[in-house]
Amino acid sequence: MELASKYDPQAVESKWYQYWLDNKLFSSKPDGREPYTIVIPPPNVTGVLHMGHMLNNTIQDILVRRARMEGKNACWVPGTDHASIATEAKVVNRLAQQGIQKTDLTRDEFLRHAWDWTNEHGGIILKQLRRLGASCDWDRTAFTMDETRSKGVLKVFCDLYNKGLIYRGVRMVNWDPKAKTALSDEEVIYKEEHSKLYHLRYMVVEEPGKYAVVATTRPETIMGDTAMCINPNDPKNAWLRGKHVIVPLVGREIPVIEDEYVDIEFGTGCLKVTPAHDINDHALGLKHGLETIDIFNDDGTLSEAAGMYVGMDRMEVRKQIEKDLTDAGLMEKVEDYTNKVGYSERTSVPIEPKLSTQWFLSMKHFADIALAPVMDDDIMFYPSKYKNTYRHWLENIKDWCISRQLWWGHRIPAYYYTTAEGKKDFVVAETQEEALELAKKNAPGITAEDMEQDSDCLDTWFSSWLWPISVFDGVNNPDNEEINYYYPTSDLVTGPDIIFFWVARMIMAGYEYRGKMPFKHVYFTGIVRDKLGRKMSKSLGNSPDPLLLIDRYGADGVRMGMMLAAPAGNDILFDEALCEQGRAFNNKIWNAFRLVKGWQTADVPQPETSRIATEWLDAKLRKANGEINGLFRKYRISEALMTVYKLFWDEFSSWYLEMIKPAYGQPIDSTTYNATLGFFETLLKMLHPFMPFITEELWQHIYDRNKGESIMRDRLDIPAATEEDEKLTDAMENVKQIVSSVRMIRNQKNIAQKDALELQTVGTNNYSGFTSVIVKMANLSAVNTVESKDSSASAFMVGTDEFAVPLGDKIDVQAEIEKQEAQLKHLEGFLAGINKKLSNEKFVANAPEAVVALERKKQSDSEEKIAALKESIAALKGK
Repeated sequence: MELASKYDPQAVESKWYQYWLDNKLFSSKPDGREPYTIVIPPPNVTGVLHMGHMLNNTIQDILVRRARMEGKNACWVPGTDHASIATEAKVVNRLAQQGIQKTDLTRDEFLRHAWDWTNEHGGIILKQLRRLGASCDWDRTAFTMDETRSKGVLKVFCDLYNKGLIYRGVRMVNWDPKAKTALSDEEVIYKEEHSKLYHLRYMVVEEPGKYAVVATTRPETIMGDTAMCINPNDPKNAWLRGKHVIVPLVGREIPVIEDEYVDIEFGTGCLKVTPAHDINDHALGLKHGLETIDIFNDDGTLSEAAGMYVGMDRMEVRKQIEKDLTDAGLMEKVEDYTNKVGYSERTSVPIEPKLSTQWFLSMKHFADIALAPVMDDDIMFYPSKYKNTYRHWLENIKDWCISRQLWWGHRIPAYYYTTAEGKKDFVVAETQEEALELAKKNAPGITAEDMEQDSDCLDTWFSSWLWPISVFDGVNNPDNEEINYYYPTSDLVTGPDIIFFWVARMIMAGYEYRGKMPFKHVYFTGIVRDKLGRKMSKSLGNSPDPLLLIDRYGADGVRMGMMLAAPAGNDILFDEALCEQGRAFNNKIWNAFRLVKGWQTADVPQPETSRIATEWLDAKLRKANGEINGLFRKYRISEALMTVYKLFWDEFSSWYLEMIKPAYGQPIDSTTYNATLGFFETLLKMLHPFMPFITEELWQHIYDRNKGESIMRDRLDIPAATEEDEKLTDAMENVKQIVSSVRMIRNQKNIAQKDALELQTVGTNNYSGFTSVIVKMANLSAVNTVESKDSSASAFMVGTDEFAVPLGDKIDVQAEIEKQEAQLKHLEGFLAGINKKLSNEKFVANAPEAVVALERKKQSDSEEKIAALKESIAALKGK
């Protein structure tokens, strides 16, 4: 089958991906080989491919493909996450467009719409990953809300509840008024904002006409004030001790309490206490027995309890109350103020601290079992700097609020009922049938209709933390063949932004439910940024569509472009020019292959040049493979790619092929040709993890392959480099330097490539074994050893060896004299300027010592060059 003259990624990629699928080449089943397992960080079921996914999945695919070629049983498990908040928001929006409100539907009706949405959009991102070349075992595709995963989530919830680690209680939580649900601390993003500090007047009841001033950034919360607090050690506010003040506009009398919690230096040292809407105020309220008034509805509007501005949005109230306080003479002043405001990670609205009954998971137990494995490097982080981030979070961990006020998700398996004594109670069980049997112990005559299941669902991450276990059904069937074979997994590739949400929690679940780590290594990718350093986002319009990039440059070109800019843990400055570089590399590989396959072979003796070349490249491949293995062990994947890139572009294409290339119209000897095909195959196998499509295409063309064979199943067995390999490759580096120096002389002296030159080795020749290579690559008539070089020869050094190229009549003497005289004139002018500066006593006395030293160095260098030029010009004129 003939190769096309140009590489067409579209035709090649679709053909080979289908071939891989048809032949089940991504499939994995437990066997006697060493397993290599990766579980995909499950993208949101509603998502589409973006540049972050491209980077993450390219890295995973590189690792998986490399493991296959090492003979391991590679298993890459794909799947998606049900993404409670994001998916429910999308469904609510679509219903709204149809004129339907969520509140108009029953839970079951809403869930039918949610499943319709999921079935419609759920597979999009996984299909898009195929365009990238992702070699997942698609038959294993999991979904966090499929039957197996859902059953496991409920089983774990009940287990942890029965262990006393899950509890239900009223706590101050982060409330998302847009999604109308509680959030965990990790789902709150703090942003610095330019806001205002409002100084409000609280009139003192016992001293008419006098007032205390309170500074607040949230005047809309004053309707929930139930005390003012001062520090007992603050002399300036001692006059308020034991008194009462009136909440501005509200007219409610509240006591002045004392607590050392108050910062004397902030504002006036007077603090308004709103127990329902600030976590610290809530603690003060509990300590001092204060009333709690919740003034917000779930959607962030003012409730009836506020008594004012009822139904208005909290942000609108802030604007209105500023005006009303000013009009009432109760605003002392308003200042500009910079503070940090918490935003919902999912909906990007400011969160509200809110007292709420929620379900929590006690985290200290999990922090205790998950800290040591990472700090002791049982689980390795790459880069290791993230160990400190991990440690800090675990050492300061708070209980995890795991309930969400949503319908899309795993419904909490708690069932409420009334006991025989008439008390409200609940039981926790995996099924309603089991719950009924438990409830009958306290209410013998109870029926299923008398029980009501908790309406909340679980935080999405409560299913994701089980992912490395649940994808192998290790929760429901903890001793099955697959979990015992594939777990723990090998590598996790993820972003550092979910080190708390996901990485830490998977480690916790792994030790809790398997007694061992969930993965051995964690590779943290950086954030993909544009070439100006801005994070890529739809709002900035600076994020290219990955699929359009693949259309334009081919998947291999885009993969290479991503990886060239992707050192572990550092942000990726993505430039589309890197994809162009990737495409150019594809074309280089393609054209090199066409060149080699276009040669005619003959059963003739192998030339000395080709013998040296094949021995050298064989040694170079062994040495480079050792370097690449070392880089992969350190997860320096970008550097590993660059090593293979240079090996192919520089060593193989620029040097080796030139060394062995037969004369025009002549055949190549069979020995060299067969060795070259072998080298090409090895290079393709080295490149395959990075560039799977073009390497498969060319590998199939090297020899006649059987149906179903693939490069990804071909072992990459290269022995370790020897001392002889080191000596040979080092010597060849010097040989290349000799050839490059001769070529540079040709360029400088405008000597045509067809004009053969003589190369002289001065005194001794340490490279006699490479004479045939040097003669061919530098187009020499001969290499001769001389005692001293010709005075007109161009000389150069390689290490401690001196070489010379006698120019004789090869150059235009008059043109060379004119060129050197022009250089001399320029240098003499340059030196005059330096001499003038150094003769200035002020400059020498006052300039930094390093600056003066630099000028003296320029002076001596210029003088040496001028002397050499004068000598050269004199020699040329003497001809």
